[in-house]
Amino acid sequence: MADTRWLDEGEQRTWRTFLAAVHLLEGSLDRQLRRDSGLPHAYYQALAMLSEAPGGALTMTELARMLRSSPSRLSHAAARLEEDGLIHRFKRLGDRRTTIAELTPRGLKVLREAAPGHVREVRRVLFDSLTREQVDQLREISEVMLGELDPEGREPRCPGSGGAGDRD
Repeated sequence: MADTRWLDEGEQRTWRTFLAAVHLLEGSLDRQLRRDSGLPHAYYQALAMLSEAPGGALTMTELARMLRSSPSRLSHAAARLEEDGLIHRFKRLGDRRTTIAELTPRGLKVLREAAPGHVREVRRVLFDSLTREQVDQLREISEVMLGELDPEGREPRCPGSGGAGDRD
């Protein structure tokens, strides 16, 4: 205990404020998507990742990695998305162990209809209240955190961030 560098008052306030903001942000995005399109935020993210993939398809392992999701959680979500006709899952030819998730035309339509409201909510709860300088600072802070949390760059990064797997 003597070696512990405890958070000072300012650090403690920053830490708790950050956690509260992240929690409330996720909740706000999820509520908006459920209200406007019936999709949980996690399902929207899965459809978005598939829409950006070549041919609209990814292995379930790749998709789980991009979503930072456990395989079992993604499997549950994928079953629901498939039941709703938004994705199609199938085995890779010649490889019965690999499952591919593919965005269906209906899934793309649902995503395109949900996207404008989602972007409006992201702007409302994040970008509209920040200056350009603050947006740049937030990106820089997030990149530093990602560098510390994922020094080998194994996690997907947003385009232009310079990390391995340079897309999100």
